[in-house]
Amino acid sequence: MKLPPARGPLSALVVERLAGPASDEDGLTGPAREAVAGGAALDDEDLQLSLWLLHELHHRGFDDVDPGREWETALVATRVVLERALEATLRATVTVPRAGDDVAETLFAMTAPTPGPSLSRYVARSADAEQARELVVHRSLYQLAEADPHTWAIPRLSGRAKAALVEIQADEYGGGDPERMHSALFARTMRGVGLVDEYGYYVDRVPAVTLAHLSTMRMLGLNRRLRGAAVGHLAAFEMTSSLPNRRYGDGFRRLGFDAATTEYFDEHVEADAVHEQIAARDMAGGLVADEPELRDDVLFGAAACLATDELVADAMLAAWRAGRSSLREAR
Repeated sequence: MKLPPARGPLSALVVERLAGPASDEDGLTGPAREAVAGGAALDDEDLQLSLWLLHELHHRGFDDVDPGREWETALVATRVVLERALEATLRATVTVPRAGDDVAETLFAMTAPTPGPSLSRYVARSADAEQARELVVHRSLYQLAEADPHTWAIPRLSGRAKAALVEIQADEYGGGDPERMHSALFARTMRGVGLVDEYGYYVDRVPAVTLAHLSTMRMLGLNRRLRGAAVGHLAAFEMTSSLPNRRYGDGFRRLGFDAATTEYFDEHVEADAVHEQIAARDMAGGLVADEPELRDDVLFGAAACLATDELVADAMLAAWRAGRSSLREAR
């Protein structure tokens, strides 16, 4: 993957820095602090691309950036400035419920299906083929590396919570079969709808809110102090997956796509129905039993997952209902 085009002054500085030689000079944290001063972290195109670029150094990286720069001091310091702004925005935005004695039951209440409009209902009943492709493009930045952001939490846990997280992630990675990895199934979906299945290929097309959803889970996974929130985020992610994926599969079948294209969605209907119980009771419940002080962080992570997912869904639905694309124009 090559470095993508910038979306503003900060991301231009980050791209320029990454494209150039390693340096001990700062030059980034000051502009980063100026960029976050406005407080619109979730839908700021410049800020979100900058954070995605810096997070990507800890994941697959870029063909034109030396892997040894992952821990370059100025780059890490800039990432921290942007992460703190994102975390502050999320904490000021999301509603964290008061937890009862059973954190799992609180999570089930938070993630219970609601009536009314939803992205998955729209795809099942109304989306056209181009809108279905747009859904896949939005999802591609995460799904082509599915599970990776949450896997960072494994060494930060112990006991029942750790075992539960490993069990969930093992399924995501295909149980040792590379052809059954969920990322491989999603790549097949991309090919089935006529898209390029290269990791990061569509980063320039997805808007800030989609990047923010991914940046949130990456931030939680990369920071040990936020391990409770990472667990809560994954729990909510798994607990809101089975029913929507059933609807997505139905929608893609309605549009005439074949079984190989819908297999990704169909796989998640069954797998995540099991995962939601493990995630809520063993992973989140086990963590809170061992570390009760992390209860609120677990619920914050779940609330952040639900809020950012809703933000993306609302933006997509608003665009489609207005008769326009939910993606950025290609550059």
